[in-house]
Amino acid sequence: MQPYRNSDPHPPIMQGTPPILVPPRLDWDRAPWNRWAFQNMRQIVPTVEVWRGTGPASELPRAETNLDALAVTDSLGRPSTLAGLLDETYTDGFLVLKDGTVAYERYFNGMTPRSLHLSQSMAKSVTAAVCGILVGRGLIDPAKPVTAYLPELAETGWAGATVQHVLDMTTGVKFSEAYTDRYSDIGQVDVASGWKPAPPDSDPSFPWPAHVWELILRLKETTRPHGAAFEYRSIETDVLAFVMERVTGRRLAELVSGELWQKLGAEESACFTVDSAGYALADGGFNATLRDYARFGQMILDNGAGIVPADWIEATRNGVHGTQFSESLPEGSYRNQFWIQDPRSRALMCRGVFGQLIHVDWNNRMVTVKLSSFPDFSNTPYAVATLKAIAAIATELGSAAE
Repeated sequence: MQPYRNSDPHPPIMQGTPPILVPPRLDWDRAPWNRWAFQNMRQIVPTVEVWRGTGPASELPRAETNLDALAVTDSLGRPSTLAGLLDETYTDGFLVLKDGTVAYERYFNGMTPRSLHLSQSMAKSVTAAVCGILVGRGLIDPAKPVTAYLPELAETGWAGATVQHVLDMTTGVKFSEAYTDRYSDIGQVDVASGWKPAPPDSDPSFPWPAHVWELILRLKETTRPHGAAFEYRSIETDVLAFVMERVTGRRLAELVSGELWQKLGAEESACFTVDSAGYALADGGFNATLRDYARFGQMILDNGAGIVPADWIEATRNGVHGTQFSESLPEGSYRNQFWIQDPRSRALMCRGVFGQLIHVDWNNRMVTVKLSSFPDFSNTPYAVATLKAIAAIATELGSAAE
């Protein structure tokens, strides 16, 4: 089947009893299946709850502006509207907070305010925010070697790397992030994490890892000295999460619940996907609602809001610029598992494949969340057009407030 936008006819994926169109276990994250799957992960793989607690949800005041007709450009640079761009870029949910108030909120593709949506790599930033809390308590020292916390890694490529190297993805560990190669390291993460079965046509002698920790222990090679360069590798976040679990004696889902989700006043419990050893996938397995992702972004905008140390947020906004870290961020940088848009705004971004984004803009006191289900892992024109649209929204809301 072909990918479909919100304005196109929708194939009846998982509709009917029993459903006729069921996402294949090997390709549930590929188009068009991901349009259903990203909102229904609990029906696909095992998950563990990230409990919201018993307290009230934190208030999200509303002062909404209809931005549907706002003039923006599409992914080809042609005149469009915000509504048109959201359709073009396979949006499932879109929310803008201005000064902590909901200015614009839209749902598509069957998504509702209660739907949990897969975060993909935005989970890295959620995990790192909790790490910042543990650093603030003195439980983790980013300057210490990873092996001070996980001595088992002395025989791996992480020997000699610091926790800060892991946070910034500047270790020299050899790891392939080739998403379309099922045998690549990230392809093996799919199997180790329980997201995918081993491909049925794979070499029967290939040693597929049973869980994520087993895969980490196998990564013994380096390609450069630690600290020499940034290279995006999802497994770094999983190493970080194991450090966090080791120093606290608590599993990741419990840590995120107690240290972050309950304190944010989340509206809904979130969840993580888990592997066969019960490990919650820190690098991409987090699922939450649109509004709760916005609450997370607002906490970052409020310099930690007394939850995450303010000096951790400030340090996160100070990355090393000068090298193109991403095609869609020509002036971007990476620090503490967050992206930095450019050295002037120092806006922070949580990003995930297939179009997940939390954009935190201090200059305009604005948080923007976009949850999507792109047909492809990444699409630079979509990402660039989205950032330009966020700038247009900031201008529009700024002038509306004057």
